[in-house]
Amino acid sequence: VQLVESGGGLVQPGGSLRLSCAASGFTFSRYVMSWYRQGPGKERELVATFINRGGSTHYADSVKGRFTISRDNAKNTVYLQMNSLKPEDTAVYYCRASNLPNVYWGQGTQVTVSS
Repeated sequence: VQLVESGGGLVQPGGSLRLSCAASGFTFSRYVMSWYRQGPGKERELVATFINRGGSTHYADSVKGRFTISRDNAKNTVYLQMNSLKPEDTAVYYCRASNLPNVYWGQGTQVTVSS
């Protein structure tokens, strides 16, 4: 099983990034996919998630209206489009795959928002 995030980097405030998470080793379409993040000195927190396999989504209040989660089951990939980025969005971003009792995590990708 592998979850490999990519797309992180350094961006100025107000900028955009698109994170990708490529999955392998499990039946991607059967899993609920989520994005989490962990900022410096902070606990890991939920950013965005599919609520079920039907496509409903949920976002943290801090990113609503700025971030969008999407998935492409044909490519076994989940995305996080991040717009209007703020310095407080700086964190390591992780993707998570869940189909209880199985839960898998990626290794994370760093996003730094700074001028």
